[in-house]
Amino acid sequence: MPPRSEEPRRDAEGSRRGSSRAGGQRSTPSRPAGERDVTPGLGGISDARAYTPRGRTVREGGAAAGTGRAEQRRTPRSNRSQDPFRPALQVLDGGRGTAGRAAGRASRRDGGAARATVTRTVTDRTPRDEPPVTAPRRRVATREPRRGDRTPPRRPSRQRPRPPRLADPGRRLRLGTALTLALFVAVGVRLVVLQTVDTPAYADGGLADRITTVPLPAPRGAIYDRSGEAALAHSVEARYVYADPTRVEDIAATARALSPLLGIPASELAEKMKPRKRINGVDSQFEYLARGVDIDRAKEIMALKLPGIGTDRDERREVPGGDLAANLIGFTSPDMVGLEGLEARFDDLLHGEDGQRVFEVGLGDLAAPIPGGYSSTTKAKPGSSVVLTIDRDLQYVVQRILSDRMQQVQGSTGAAVVLDARTGEVLAQASHPTYNAAKPFPSEPTDREDAATSFIVDPGSVHKPITFGAALQEGVITPDTSFPVANAIRKGDTWFRDTHQANGRRMSVAGMMAYSSNVGTIQIADKLGAERLLDYQRRFGLGKPTEVGMPGEASGRLLPVEEWSDSSRGSVPIGHSVDATPLQMAAAYAAIANDGTYIQPHLLKETIAPNGKRTPAPAPETRQVLSPDNAAALRTIMEAVTTVDDATGLAAAVPGYRVAGKTGTGWRLVDGKKQPGEVASFIGMAPAENPRYVIAVFVHSPSGGGGQISAPAFRDMMTFTLRHHRVPPSTEPAPTFTVFP
Repeated sequence: MPPRSEEPRRDAEGSRRGSSRAGGQRSTPSRPAGERDVTPGLGGISDARAYTPRGRTVREGGAAAGTGRAEQRRTPRSNRSQDPFRPALQVLDGGRGTAGRAAGRASRRDGGAARATVTRTVTDRTPRDEPPVTAPRRRVATREPRRGDRTPPRRPSRQRPRPPRLADPGRRLRLGTALTLALFVAVGVRLVVLQTVDTPAYADGGLADRITTVPLPAPRGAIYDRSGEAALAHSVEARYVYADPTRVEDIAATARALSPLLGIPASELAEKMKPRKRINGVDSQFEYLARGVDIDRAKEIMALKLPGIGTDRDERREVPGGDLAANLIGFTSPDMVGLEGLEARFDDLLHGEDGQRVFEVGLGDLAAPIPGGYSSTTKAKPGSSVVLTIDRDLQYVVQRILSDRMQQVQGSTGAAVVLDARTGEVLAQASHPTYNAAKPFPSEPTDREDAATSFIVDPGSVHKPITFGAALQEGVITPDTSFPVANAIRKGDTWFRDTHQANGRRMSVAGMMAYSSNVGTIQIADKLGAERLLDYQRRFGLGKPTEVGMPGEASGRLLPVEEWSDSSRGSVPIGHSVDATPLQMAAAYAAIANDGTYIQPHLLKETIAPNGKRTPAPAPETRQVLSPDNAAALRTIMEAVTTVDDATGLAAAVPGYRVAGKTGTGWRLVDGKKQPGEVASFIGMAPAENPRYVIAVFVHSPSGGGGQISAPAFRDMMTFTLRHHRVPPSTEPAPTFTVFP
């Protein structure tokens, strides 16, 4: 294939092919030789090729300089700014240096013989009337031709631009794969952490919205009498009725419907159902209407389907006996918290620990436990029960007798205590007035007091056996002692007189006890001394609480010797200037009945755990006060009170049984102040030869006449007690006493 000619194609006239922008003119008049031909109106591809860098120079002229056209040396770079096709054609040419390549090709084609510069003829297209326009030439650094150079000097070619570096698809694929694998690894690691490490935290995240807690109330322990079978107080399941004021539609109509069922006035119910705000400003959605409602009654209420009214599980404390031992037992709050009496004293034992059941439930109509869902149950721990030393039947009789006797004289306060002389157990403890422990709140606070432990009195003559016992134990007197007794004696500025006057005659100690001689007792105390008398008062348990188990028990008070005045030496031995409770005095007499051994009185016999295990109560405190012989001698002296003619305690005698005891007349003290009226008392024991029981009766009567109550009341109570416990009658009659030897 012949080599491609580097010469541009020409027409017949010797000009390049192509259209002219000047009206299609194909040739221009020739210009003088040596004058540059510049044609600004070139057009077409032929004209564009005239400016391509395929040759070093372009010379325009005739074939043998006879054409009359001027020869023009054109450098492509000289007209770069005026050639719009140069960049495009240069790209088509591969970006190679045109001058060097053209010369090289021409040299190779001609065999190296012809190295002359290629000349090209360009038709002058410049109009004749326009001056020639010369394109600025770029300065080209050239070197001086040397001798021997066979080629003309070459123009330095422009450095070939480096083509842009293309992206490597393999590299991009590897990078993308690495990023994808890293992402999957991160996600996988996070999933493992969620499924293993953080599982509990996320599993419990929404648990609170599905959890329901159902309380499991712990039943409160019961209070039994000494048999452990008869319940004095126990709890039963009940219901409470409540209202949601935000949902009650008709308050008046709802109150009228509930009033007969709850036994509460409609006006009171309507007041509870009125809309109200809590402390935090939120509308109240729960108000108690009634507590401890029977289950059947609650069902009737729910059958009415009253908007905003509901019921739920509750507990009610029942006291089967009503007012039986009410002052002793006390009562609880609606929330089953002990408030008074033994309910408060043993609240820690009786009150159990509530349990609960926590489980997952569905929403809406599926508000039921979710099978296999979260569930946790804490069992309730029922409270322990307590067994008292109280004899239910004896308590009932003693309480009834006291109440009947108090009604006869319109007495304000009365107390009766029955003790087992051998054990110190309280078999009965009655108070007047009393109340219904099942409905305690309508009662007055004074009606709920336990008089046996809170009734502070000046015991009066019932204190004299303590003085006589101390004198016997200290050897000041003997059962056969007698001495003259005046009708009155002066101590300080106070005269102390006898009701049964001896007129200075010699009187036996039994006679002094039978007639309750103040003068004779003061004379014995003078021989005994104040210090020793005070010491025996303490030994017999006066001046401090018995700690029988009742909350708020009074301690009483003994007058210290340094505080004694001259008159105190006359008042203290006969039971004045001494503060004591009926229970304290009964415990002192029990020491005399128990061969001189004092036993702390107590009400708790044992406790029964929820599992049925029985635990006996701690052993009571005991101490020896009198010797058995002196205690027996004192009991014999005290029998004169119920046997000697015209003695003070004849009304207390029990047919068939020997009775030893003492009457007394004192005052009631409230906050250290003497109250109007008198406190008549009688404390005795039977059978006197071998005492089993001690009973103390105290009656405060503002209008007087208490002496006509206490002794007969003792007789009735002791008679029932001995028969109830089947104590055989005395086999020997009481001794005969001589009052005035």
